[in-house]
This record gives sequence, C-alpha cells and structure tokens, in this order.
Amino acid sequence: MSDNDVATVGRQREAGITVDLPGRYWLWNSRDVDGDLKQFACRVVGISPHAVALVAAVRGSVGEWVSADIEHFGRLDGGIERPLDHRGFVMHIVATAEERRRLATKIEWYDKYRNFEVTDRRTHPRSAAEAPFSFSTLLLADGAVMSCLVIDFSASGAAVSADIVPEIGTVLAVGKVIGRVNRHLPGGFAVGFVDEQELRIVEQLVFCK
Repeated sequence: MSDNDVATVGRQREAGITVDLPGRYWLWNSRDVDGDLKQFACRVVGISPHAVALVAAVRGSVGEWVSADIEHFGRLDGGIERPLDHRGFVMHIVATAEERRRLATKIEWYDKYRNFEVTDRRTHPRSAAEAPFSFSTLLLADGAVMSCLVIDFSASGAAVSADIVPEIGTVLAVGKVIGRVNRHLPGGFAVGFVDEQELRIVEQLVFCK
C-alpha cells in the first residue's frame, strides 16, 4: 500500500490516523450457498470519522455496501469508495453526525493509548505479519493456488482469510509450509503446520521470501 493510500484517510478527512488493527468485514453482494453474507478477515491501516482503509483478500466493487467490525472501534457501515493501490479498499463510513462524533472520540483515545499492549499468553507467541500487506498464497491438494491474507502466524500454525473456507482436516500449504485446517475463525480459518517450524525462518517460509 502506498503512502498516498494511507494518507488519504488521514489527510483528506479530519482527525484520521494510521493504524494496524485486525478486523472482519462483510460484502453485501457476496453470499454463501445458504444465502448468508460471507465474512472475511482484514487489517485496518487507516481510520477517520469519515473513512476507513482495509487491507483485504477479497476487494469488492466500488459502490458496493460493506460492513466492518474493527477491534477497538466496533461496527461500521458504508460503501466502497475506491480500491487501494494493491489489495483492499477505502470504505466511506455512513453515519449520523453524533455517530461520527463518537467515532472521533474513539480515534482520539486510541491514538493516545495504543502503545499500551496486553501480554500474549499463548504457548507459541503469534506475530502480525510484517511482510507487505500480509499476503501469501494457498496451495490446495488439487493444485489450485489462490491469494490469502495472513492474519497472524507462529512456529506451529497460521490464521488466514481467503475466498474459501476449507473443511476441517483439509490439507494445504500456506506459502511453502504444509498444514491442515484445524478450526474455523470469524472471517477465516486456522492452519496447524504438520511440522513445527523454526521461529526465525517461519516468516520466510509462509511468505516464500
């Protein structure tokens, strides 16, 4: 994502900030076989009282209605304003003046206190992906290859979001690491690696550096 993309949310709209937060979103024109809205994971890279920039595996179309649930900020609704340079989109937030005021207050609070972090108590510490846009590829058993957004990863597995949700037990590769789908997540799924990886090289394998 270019500096211009991130700056659009903050410079063009008042009180915008650059962030790096997990979230999930629903494209109202994208539904599963049961007719329910498909849910996807994303990373939020910019937010203001008027717009939010999402890095996402499934981009949607300009003008399409979208709902997003963002950590610390909750549910936001609006339309896709434009695509980002690479992956994802900028969403114009539809809200009342009072709702924008409350969102501006949340943004101000988060900007002041976002450096305070809670200790991760997991057995294998997980990392938000540091590679550009956190994107990798999935290699499926039938040879199909598709793009995916890596939500986080550790020496023993990864959480990803893509335009599919494989069944539990499905064998696939995230980048160059073979694993098995072991659970479904809101907006994605978790893959447990067949062999635990060395933490110092797992990012290179997941992102095929």
